[in-house]
Amino acid sequence: MTQRSKREKDGSIKYVTLGCARGGKARNRASNVSKPRPTSKTECKARMNVMFKNGKLCITSVFNTHNHVLSPRKARFFRCNKEVNESVMRVLDTNDQVGIRMNKSFQAIMTEAGGFENVPFGEKDFRNYIDKAQHLRLGKGGAQALLEYFRRMQYKNDGFFSIMEVDEEDRMRNVFWADARSRGAYNYFGDVVTFDTTYLTNRYGMPFAPFVGVNHYGQSILLGASVISSKDTESFVWLFKSWLDCMDGKMPNTIITDQDRAMKTAITIVFPNTRHRYCLWHILKKVPEKLGSHNQYQFGLKSKLLSCVYDSLTIEEFENSWNILKDTFNLHENAWLQSLYAEREFWVPVYLKNSF
Repeated sequence: MTQRSKREKDGSIKYVTLGCARGGKARNRASNVSKPRPTSKTECKARMNVMFKNGKLCITSVFNTHNHVLSPRKARFFRCNKEVNESVMRVLDTNDQVGIRMNKSFQAIMTEAGGFENVPFGEKDFRNYIDKAQHLRLGKGGAQALLEYFRRMQYKNDGFFSIMEVDEEDRMRNVFWADARSRGAYNYFGDVVTFDTTYLTNRYGMPFAPFVGVNHYGQSILLGASVISSKDTESFVWLFKSWLDCMDGKMPNTIITDQDRAMKTAITIVFPNTRHRYCLWHILKKVPEKLGSHNQYQFGLKSKLLSCVYDSLTIEEFENSWNILKDTFNLHENAWLQSLYAEREFWVPVYLKNSF
């Protein structure tokens, strides 16, 4: 896992520390203290430091001694190693459409691979893929109803805009729409736009992603809406380009999002002249999770952190308060706090006064 990292302003990696997934202290998050959940954390110190030098990523140090038994054969269960390749996807789609049960399809693929240990995914991954594919297929379901709704709206309102992306199998991937009111409001209130995919998902597990602005009464106003199939860079690039086409190519001065890396990359591609800022609410929401186990969290740490963020009137005040915070509560080795500090220009209020 990534223990700490730092990036340049252009998004390129400056340095990164990769550590064993069992590094760090164990935390019991079970609500029933009499039945604690097993933990994989053993404070393992195995790690590798990498720096970007002369256009290349160079390994600067390696500590490869683990304090636990290694199980290389179980590496296929890591999320990063689970992959349902395209050939398997085609077989699953074909079998599903002709009515072959999922467990039979999985057994056939497992037998062909020479056993369960040779398959880099589980039956649950199969079921997740088929479940999503069934819901996204264009037919008599929600996607077809959505297309019919868009046709009616465009017939009634010339200013209604909609666009849908489908894959090679005619399955809906992403969809965006905006009515005439949203398009007109953007001309007046499009200086600062917030974009968020964490609010809710629909019955098919597809994130709802609205573009929201603020009018002269301080009220939120919808500037467009979308439903996307996945939160990857490709989907966000398609969505931002579609929204830009809808708004006649006018880019916002500032866009506020969460800390999603794929979203950040897509904004750099589609909105190169727009200031990108992180939502402070999303960041501070993580504070109890990341620092709540500290023994001083409720006795000064929380209030000092909030004071550092909100009460610093100059950049120098923030830097001084931040250093005092780390020294007072011994937070120099906290990886989350270090990564957060590296991107402070994206979210600390005192850094944002010239953003708009």
